[in-house]
Amino acid sequence: MTDTAPAVLVAEELVAGYIPEVNILNGCNIVVNPGEFVGIIGPNGAGTSTILKAVLGQCSVRSGAIRLNGDDLTGHKAHELVARGVGYVPQNRNVFQSLTVTENLEMGCYLRPKLFRERFDYVTGLFPRLLERRNTRAGSLSGGERQMVAMSRALMMEPKLLLLDEPSAGLSPVLQDEVFLNCRTINRTGIAILMVEQNARRCLQVVDRGYVLDQGRNAYSGTGRELLADPAVIELYLGTLAKATGG
Repeated sequence: MTDTAPAVLVAEELVAGYIPEVNILNGCNIVVNPGEFVGIIGPNGAGTSTILKAVLGQCSVRSGAIRLNGDDLTGHKAHELVARGVGYVPQNRNVFQSLTVTENLEMGCYLRPKLFRERFDYVTGLFPRLLERRNTRAGSLSGGERQMVAMSRALMMEPKLLLLDEPSAGLSPVLQDEVFLNCRTINRTGIAILMVEQNARRCLQVVDRGYVLDQGRNAYSGTGRELLADPAVIELYLGTLAKATGG
């Protein structure tokens, strides 16, 4: 991060949850700098996905702040963030299965339909397979292809930050690798990525930096390589998470 470029995303001392008086996040902190690929891992119930929900205004933030490019956007709704350069790929129901690939991408441009042709050329340049499948209904695609459509739809509004919730969930190891390679392809274009991922070992292999959450708080942070080599992270998290995900 430079003096003239604020962090793309700062989540500061977040306390948040879904049910009154029950907090899932208990003061966690996340920073994503321009162009970074950042991963969040942690055991079930640690609050990893809740971070994304808090950023998107989909749960109650009780204290703390969320800043996007230096502006306080705590509590703003998802469509407002999309308009300000945030793309989001949820874990479930992330494509319109009855629509074709092209129609799914059109839905990604609903706020600025005049962008469609330019952005369609952009995402099919990144992922040529989508051009081959453009008239195929999304429901008949492989799991890896559907994830590619979901990520590409999130790219249609020219985001500066892409939020990914468990992009490898439910995929075979081969398709998981393909998804992670696609994430790196997107990141190399300059788009910052914040990814929540249960395949902890693979996540830390591909990200620039990572955070380990436990009980809604920061437990460890560092570069992906540092966390992969940290004996405490290996003993307390990577072993259990690797067994749970087959990694």
